[in-house]
Amino acid sequence: MGNFTFNETKIKGVYIIDVKTYGDNRGYFMETYKEADFKAAGLDYNFVQDNQSSSRKGVLRGLHFQKTHPQAKLVRVIKGEVFDVAVDLRKGSETYGQWVGVLLSEENHRQFMIPRGFAHGFVVVSDYAEFAYKCDDVYHPEDEGGIMWNDPAIGIEWADVGEVILSEKDKHHPSLAESKIEF
Repeated sequence: MGNFTFNETKIKGVYIIDVKTYGDNRGYFMETYKEADFKAAGLDYNFVQDNQSSSRKGVLRGLHFQKTHPQAKLVRVIKGEVFDVAVDLRKGSETYGQWVGVLLSEENHRQFMIPRGFAHGFVVVSDYAEFAYKCDDVYHPEDEGGIMWNDPAIGIEWADVGEVILSEKDKHHPSLAESKIEF
């Protein structure tokens, strides 16, 4: 598919995308998204919003989702390194409650395609990271939801970063069983 290699994970619909880079002594160039290539791979999304965040080592953001306005996300790291996770919340899915994770960094240029119906989160592994992502729906603050990042029923094997730093909101998310969320 041109400059992209689309690798489906153990959870149907979630892809790790390797991006071809062109580099020399000046630096590098890469395409981060090309609609035709993504559609040819069966990833037909209409992205309507781009977001970017910066965080220091140990910051864990997640696990987040939109309750009635779910978002597909194409995520990547611009600076630093994060361990990124998607948790399947799709009603009737064979992999409901299961997770898949990938290390995203400025060096590996990998991207993570997360379809609608998933909770999403990441933890910063490097001293500092800049994280960017595309969404196929706008953010609705009144619609946000979350599940606890360390829910033992999900069993995410987060990267070891020492102390985990959470927002007040992320400290109080319910477990998956308590939330009873299904898309």
